Amino acid sequence: MSAQIPARDTKSKGETIKGWIQLSRPPFHLVGVLPFILGTVLAWHTYGTINWPVFIWGTLAVILIMLSTYYGGEYHDLKVDKLSAEMERNAFSGGTQVIVKNLLPHKQAKTASYIAIVLAGVIGLILQFYYKTGPWTIPLGVIGMIAGFFYSTPPLRWVKRGIGELLIGFCYGWLPVAAAFYLQAGTIDNIVHWISIPIGCTIFNVILINEFPDYPADLIEGKRNLVIRLGKNTSAFLYIGMTVIAWIAFGLAVSQGLPAVTFLFYLPVFLIGLILAVLMFKKNYLYRKRLELICGLTIVVNLGSSLAYTLAIWLGSV
Repeated sequence: MSAQIPARDTKSKGETIKGWIQLSRPPFHLVGVLPFILGTVLAWHTYGTINWPVFIWGTLAVILIMLSTYYGGEYHDLKVDKLSAEMERNAFSGGTQVIVKNLLPHKQAKTASYIAIVLAGVIGLILQFYYKTGPWTIPLGVIGMIAGFFYSTPPLRWVKRGIGELLIGFCYGWLPVAAAFYLQAGTIDNIVHWISIPIGCTIFNVILINEFPDYPADLIEGKRNLVIRLGKNTSAFLYIGMTVIAWIAFGLAVSQGLPAVTFLFYLPVFLIGLILAVLMFKKNYLYRKRLELICGLTIVVNLGSSLAYTLAIWLGSV
């Protein structure tokens, strides 16, 4: 009998670790980390230097802010995630279901959200006062912390107010590119603004399209996100509009002095975006499996936009 106890304990610990990994959503960290890498590479391309400790600390801060956002969402969206699981949820919506399935205690997600945001703040202090990265280090970090922490957390709870999508577009688009560039260069050049627009537009679309499968559950729970406010049909045209803006902005960014090869790297991303725009125009979001495909490919477009810039700038500078 006693020989079986360690086995049960080991299994329990393994399940707990697996639960925390699922709750932390490692693949979704790329939507924040890749733009931060892009900003760093752009600063290196422009000024010829990279401070690696600053880059590592900054990346860790970005991850911690995302973790705080994800944990807070799992805690505060428990009811709507339960409803979503019973309705139209797909692989990209309705949270991780870790808390819903009782794989981890509910309150631990809330505690972890607070711990992560505090640690991110500590890193901000280290960057500004130890590494002397400049007076805008903490303000830039605080913007990300407030937007991320309060995305699902009351009393602000941006996700319920119809501006959460815009804040995500800003915080996963302009902010990580600009913050990374600033930490390395001590300034923010105009090219940063142009480069961040397509990234912001595409991550906006990621959030927007993920609200489609959650629509019935969000409606019942009284969420007032954009899809609830606008309806699916109008939201589909908003999605298409953001896609077109991303295309135009990408071209304008390249015209600001980026290597022409950037277009070559971006071509697959453009083609996927074009297919998605057609699918949305033809209302394929009404079909569950097709909607899941659209959700997945929308993330690919976002990540591909950051990668196209990064690879072109890196290879064009070597």
